[in-house]
Amino acid sequence: MHELILRIIEQGGLLGIFVLMALENIFPPIPSEVIMGLGGVAVSRGTMDFWPLMLVGTVGCTAGNYMWYWLGDHWGRTRLEPFVDRWGRWLTMEWEDVEKARGFFQRHGPWVVFVFRFTPVFRTMISLPAGLAHMGVGRFLVFTFAGAFIWNLLLVEGGRRLALWLADSQEVLGWIILGSLGVGLLVYIWRVITWKPRAER
Repeated sequence: MHELILRIIEQGGLLGIFVLMALENIFPPIPSEVIMGLGGVAVSRGTMDFWPLMLVGTVGCTAGNYMWYWLGDHWGRTRLEPFVDRWGRWLTMEWEDVEKARGFFQRHGPWVVFVFRFTPVFRTMISLPAGLAHMGVGRFLVFTFAGAFIWNLLLVEGGRRLALWLADSQEVLGWIILGSLGVGLLVYIWRVITWKPRAER
């Protein structure tokens, strides 16, 4: 099974990595840890090159984040709040979460766009407050790209080293890959099932 997943990643190539990383930052279920970690495994197998993978994965991540930034910048609160209220369960957030992130952004400045790239939940959400605050698009893209690049570097190198370390234990590597996918999916399903607006808690 894990070989099938790896072949899908490898056959999708850099375009597939770009699309997956963009989607990961638009819609939650497929975590970047799995995508870029598997990319690192492909690097260890010689089916992908390290730096093209890094560049394309980071550009895809930046593109996905830019969509949320664009919505915040162009839609504003009037149009965004009903959208988040309607689709909050599937996004696993509500408008109050956006307001808290916006308050944090306003208190600490645009550097939080860079810093939050290393947090599992807020790395995508922070793009909305940045857009709502009309942060300069150039600065947003630079901070997002830089933070995503460092995060992806850790993931790709981690996947590459893990694959080399387990080169003679492909069964163990397979279970780690399947376990990572399963955990990511289960966490998302659990968040959707247990999600409730604060007013109902």
